[in-house]
Amino acid sequence: MSNNCYLEIIRPGINSTFQDKGRFGLHHFGIPVSGAMDYRSYLISNALVKNDFKVGVLEFAYQGPLIKLHNGNANFCITGNVIFKIIKKNKDIIEGVCNKNYFIEDQDQIDILITKKSVFGYLSFEGGFVLEKSWNSVSTNTKAKIGPNDGNKLNSGDKIFLKKNNIENFKARYLKIDYKEDNEIRVLIGPNYDYFSKDSQDRFFKEDFLITNLTDRMGMRLKGFGLENIKSSNIRSEGIVKGVIQVPPDGHPIIMLSDYGTIGGYPKIANVASVDYDKLAQKIPNTKIKFKCIDLSEAEKLYKNYRDSISKVINNIKLIK
Repeated sequence: MSNNCYLEIIRPGINSTFQDKGRFGLHHFGIPVSGAMDYRSYLISNALVKNDFKVGVLEFAYQGPLIKLHNGNANFCITGNVIFKIIKKNKDIIEGVCNKNYFIEDQDQIDILITKKSVFGYLSFEGGFVLEKSWNSVSTNTKAKIGPNDGNKLNSGDKIFLKKNNIENFKARYLKIDYKEDNEIRVLIGPNYDYFSKDSQDRFFKEDFLITNLTDRMGMRLKGFGLENIKSSNIRSEGIVKGVIQVPPDGHPIIMLSDYGTIGGYPKIANVASVDYDKLAQKIPNTKIKFKCIDLSEAEKLYKNYRDSISKVINNIKLIK
């Protein structure tokens, strides 16, 4: 337990929630996997503070929280593409660097200001937070009110207790990560692909779609030409998964994200390949994306290579001497 070492939330930020790998095997209860939107940044966050990869972290969108440490010291890091600063108790300010861990002491503050050309960032502490699990996960689904903090986002005045209150033999660690501007999203053909006209099928892979402001952890609404449904715009509800691209009657696709509803009655034209989900989740509104069709064997190979590349990146974490 924490022995009374905790973080005080001074400003909660935008959509700050606890997340981990997610909860599995509950679709028949209508409960989605949830979990970190950017799985790579989540894994790297835990690796930098020497946590197990299953430990829960704090995920934030656009602007993160302003927090103050009480009754101990801590080892933390922030991953993603984020601007933040550390405000020491003597008022000195350290400009933070992402993908690097820091040592802070009692009364120090962390001010997470904004994400840069991205949506999500991740805050982790060595040892993790004191959180109660729901179905073996601390992931928060605010629409279903599942997870820590009664399934709610963080609020000003909340206290987050840490499992470690004393960090000994601190060593600074750093990882260099390049952020590339790549707006091509690879997808697999969906089960209702033939519901759409040949012209719509062709244009789906040739034309850009705009990510709208109607985007959250549940789904991403796109805007483009209207896809022409030549069969039925409303089908019998059936099970869906993360990354499925549904098309409502207006013809503008909706991509289901980590807090997706587990059933849906709109035709499914395609499904985002797992290899590109992290990249998609970080795309900000008013970004144009383009879809590329791949087959299942290629998708499986690409995802394996992606997971291997994450492991390789983590193994290249450097100590700062």
